Amino acid sequence: MKTPFIHLSLLFLGLTLLLTSCREEESVLIEGPQEETLKANSNVANLLQNTTSNDGSDDNIIDNASCISIELPVTVQIDGLEIVVDDPNDFETIEDIFDEFDDDDDVLDIIFPITIILSDFTEVVITDMNELEVFTDDCNGENEYDDDIECADIKYPVTASLFNSNNEVIDTITFSNDQELYEFIDDLDEDDIVNVNFPIAVILYDGTEVQVSNLQMLETILEDAKDDCDEDDDNDYNDDDCDNCTTDQLSDVLVACSDWSVDKLERNDQDLEDLYSAYQFNFANDGTLTAESNTDMFSGTWESNGSGNNITVAINIPNLSDFNATWNLHEIDQDPGESDIDLRMGDDRLRFRTTCNNNGGNDNTGIDDTTLVQELTTGDWYITNYFDDVDETASFTDLVFNFATDGTATANGVGMTTNGTWSTSAGDETPLELNLNFGLAPPFDKLEEDWDVLEVTNEIIRLKDISGGDGTTDFLTFERNPASNGNGGSDLSTVLVDGSWIVTSYLDNGNDQTNDYTAFTFSFAADGSVTANNGSVTTGNWSAQNGNNKLVLDFGATIPLDEFNDDWDVIAVSDTQIELRDVSGGDGTTDTLIFTKQ
Repeated sequence: MKTPFIHLSLLFLGLTLLLTSCREEESVLIEGPQEETLKANSNVANLLQNTTSNDGSDDNIIDNASCISIELPVTVQIDGLEIVVDDPNDFETIEDIFDEFDDDDDVLDIIFPITIILSDFTEVVITDMNELEVFTDDCNGENEYDDDIECADIKYPVTASLFNSNNEVIDTITFSNDQELYEFIDDLDEDDIVNVNFPIAVILYDGTEVQVSNLQMLETILEDAKDDCDEDDDNDYNDDDCDNCTTDQLSDVLVACSDWSVDKLERNDQDLEDLYSAYQFNFANDGTLTAESNTDMFSGTWESNGSGNNITVAINIPNLSDFNATWNLHEIDQDPGESDIDLRMGDDRLRFRTTCNNNGGNDNTGIDDTTLVQELTTGDWYITNYFDDVDETASFTDLVFNFATDGTATANGVGMTTNGTWSTSAGDETPLELNLNFGLAPPFDKLEEDWDVLEVTNEIIRLKDISGGDGTTDFLTFERNPASNGNGGSDLSTVLVDGSWIVTSYLDNGNDQTNDYTAFTFSFAADGSVTANNGSVTTGNWSAQNGNNKLVLDFGATIPLDEFNDDWDVIAVSDTQIELRDVSGGDGTTDTLIFTKQ
């Protein structure tokens, strides 16, 4: 239930009497500037309350209601399959079941009782569907306007000073989350004197952090944020399947892969894909395309514009009018051995599919040229892993790498600077590669490769290169924090038993098999047992050896977990990620495994 809150007027009265009886002549009056007073029912107070209210849209795929949320865990059944939803990541599991087939009607049933959380954080126990509908019927429909502001968040902690009628500070309150701030504003009285202690930070929907210095500035920012983004109030866990998509990424996928077929084409409630089963489509960088069958070939054009979840794709093939429209890009889906481009326009759908996979099987990674360049050219980078048949990371110890936007780079060591160059282009096995050249002097000659980009964040850049000669795979990792070099960042045994883990990368001799493990959650116990849960639980054993430089895993004969049975070299450990590698003593193949903390 909603946390009880003492009315501020009573609090002020009691504290004022206390201070009056104890005040000495040397008491200092601290005056709060009136223009910074947060007044009840003011526009800025209402905007703050709308920003901090409970957003119920994340679980719309379960309750179809954006003004309430369901307290987790909750159990649901989809077409007879029971799923325990423990955290928001499980919403994606439900969406995957819904999206698996286009022509079936998936039915989701909630197992009652459940607890729902209203926009004001009040909790209500619901025992059946009729009770739930009493609350969901009060919510606005899909994507209809509502009061909550989801395009901005307050960064905590935030403090506020309470004043009495003599302008003396009688209390300072610290808020650590939305609920505390929401309930404080909800209980504000017209006579209360409250000053927000600036500066505070507001985080916008695109990740930008804005420093706010006064109430007027805060009011302007929140007012502007009301309608500044797609609040994703659809009854779909994540209609923003292309939230991180770019036109460059789309072009890279379409152009790098050839012989696209029509997997789905629906126009005006008619399924037309069978009419084009013999056609192969090919897209070129210059905006042209061809559609070719055994007997015919047609030429046309294509063009994409926009960003994120608002990318449009205009197709014009004069002799194939069924394709001609300005479509919305719904999803770029890349799995091992297969890639899909899903386009939609209202109820019409067009999905291209190819057996080509130009990103090593990573599903909609969002790694694009803009992201790589932005991160690469910001700050210092250190090589924390270089593997070329053997671990040669030590060759780059204490070197600091800087990359400039003009394509130049430097490697700075003790008393020396080595100049180099860098560029990006389409990768061999991923959409993007990073080309490095620091000359032929050791050890920099080892970096002169066209590296496929596996991962880019503001903390790490992971690269790999498959030799065209002997087919061996080299790995290169840049990180911002040199302390994570090798296993020097965190203690493996301590980190593993803290929380649950998922597999974010598993490469079996360069073949990406990550998708085989996306449903699993791993928990490591201090007694040396490990459980893998994908709806059913498999128990195995683990141990850290050789001063935490080895991790031994054993799941017995259970498929596909038996692939992890090995003594893994520990390459890097942080509080949130563990990188492992194993080189086979038989054929020399290299496997890499990355666990990431949930």
